[in-house]
Amino acid sequence: MTLTIGITDTESRFSNYPLWIKGDDNDITVIKLSPENSADLKKCDGIILSGGLDTHPGYYNNNRIDYPLAPDEFNRTRDEFELDVFKYACEKNIPLLAVCRGMQLVNIALGGDLIQDIEEYGKLDHRRHGDTDGIHEIRVIKDSLLYEITGAESGSINSAHHQALGRIANDLIVTAFSPDGIAEGTEWKDKNKKQFLLCVQWHPERLAQQQKDNPFTHSIRKHFLNAVKNKS
Repeated sequence: MTLTIGITDTESRFSNYPLWIKGDDNDITVIKLSPENSADLKKCDGIILSGGLDTHPGYYNNNRIDYPLAPDEFNRTRDEFELDVFKYACEKNIPLLAVCRGMQLVNIALGGDLIQDIEEYGKLDHRRHGDTDGIHEIRVIKDSLLYEITGAESGSINSAHHQALGRIANDLIVTAFSPDGIAEGTEWKDKNKKQFLLCVQWHPERLAQQQKDNPFTHSIRKHFLNAVKNKS
């Protein structure tokens, strides 16, 4: 069975995503999704919302744009496009994996908001420094999709973000936390009425290059692709 996975375009390190999700499987085709080829959404059996630039604060009803580490320019075209991609995935019951910014965007799309800068908020540094991701432990909530996927109540993940989820959208539940209490994973609160949705604050596509046997990368890939196959 040939699967087509759409991955939203990002400003940097996009190549890690198709390398990770495709692997050596010739039956997987990857489409880079952007506003210019939005019609290709109809070809996608599964969708990955990628990481990248901060979402414009206006989308979570915040008018502050001068917070620490804010970008010089936001990309509202990308924001609008990915909000539409998420809406489309929900309407068409398409399995969706949301990574870093993607996890934050899902929370925004469903009515939640963001902590604009983690360190300003009094939490630890979760950022990437130079070419090196941070590494820290997470705690996983049992009786969650993430626990079902990884079989782990705790583990080590990479970290490369300065924003995080603030108010959690009503439709979501937090299923993983960092030691300082930052939300590291979310999924549908009511799993019986929704499509496959897994949101992670780390980067499984890069973690695979560092710790290929880590369940927080290889098991996520496996279960996401299984969900896509079962839907197709």
